[in-house]
Amino acid sequence: MTDIERLNSDIEYRNSGDIVEDAKRIIDSAQRTAHQAVNVALVVRNWLLGRRIAEEELGDATRSETYGREIVPMLAKELTQAYGKGYTRTSLYQYVQFYRMFPEIVHLASGQSLPRLSWTHYRELLRVDDPDARRWYEKEAFDQGWAVKTLRRNINTQYYHRLLMTADARKAEVEQEMRENTADYQADKLEFVKNPVIAEFLGFPSDVSVRESELEGAIIANLQQFLLELGKGYAFVARQQHIRTDAGDFFIDLVFYNIILKCYVLIDLKVGQITHQDVGQMDMYVRMYDELKRGEGDSPTLGIVLCSETSRDIARYSVLNGNEQLFASKYKLYLPTEEQLRAEIEAQKEMFRLQHGDDA
Repeated sequence: MTDIERLNSDIEYRNSGDIVEDAKRIIDSAQRTAHQAVNVALVVRNWLLGRRIAEEELGDATRSETYGREIVPMLAKELTQAYGKGYTRTSLYQYVQFYRMFPEIVHLASGQSLPRLSWTHYRELLRVDDPDARRWYEKEAFDQGWAVKTLRRNINTQYYHRLLMTADARKAEVEQEMRENTADYQADKLEFVKNPVIAEFLGFPSDVSVRESELEGAIIANLQQFLLELGKGYAFVARQQHIRTDAGDFFIDLVFYNIILKCYVLIDLKVGQITHQDVGQMDMYVRMYDELKRGEGDSPTLGIVLCSETSRDIARYSVLNGNEQLFASKYKLYLPTEEQLRAEIEAQKEMFRLQHGDDA
């Protein structure tokens, strides 16, 4: 069978008399086919890169240990210059780990079978140390069609081990609870389209517009201008800055550098009340910035989590442990007050409602 014949067989064509449904079937099946093709290429690419790096690190007896330690930093630099994002040290180390944890992937891809899951699924599985649990999560994710967010939540909540500890008579209750808690993730049909890893692999810029509502986008854009006009040393650095971690891909709404405080200021806007999880995520951003971006002479990074509802929880500030006194004595002098932030967000919400009507 030629590639064209195989493609035609994968994309469904039917004349049922309903042109709308027939057109949707063609589009949906074409998207599934494209998704599968990209998954295969991306998974195999990462596996082969991991294998090649592992082989190079082992080398032969004449190579020094120093040579092995220098391979990944050198390769990350060369590949990033040549291809852009997606080839950081962390990514390359993940590929080596992937090759070692899933030695059968390329054998599957070279035969009639294909890699069972997407690269982002496998990246979640790399966090599972227990081989039995890892194999179970892989099988269930494939058999049940779990979205990446569903797999991530199930790993984080120890779903496998909870099922093991549950009596057979009550396993159905645990499974039903999981399905209810992940229903929204499974309903997200744009998960593949929104995946920044896929966009980078194909050489496309990440489209962040699908990740924020129009209201959030309007508030963020005006907060950016608001802080710059505050006159307290804010210099704009980035909007929707992409951060990649072992836990997944994240986007920081706004990043500034305050030239008076000599520190980075990170801002994230949340819909509704702020949760402990939101604050914990900002703590992670702050820690990453202190480790990766903070230069000699810079003060500790500051994080601000905002919510779009008027409440006493309008702002939560995040600094690493040990820097609380610095925050109280110095940082507060150059930060907008909670009243200023609340007024600015409320003004933007009202303006948005006026522009988009009562239904906004």
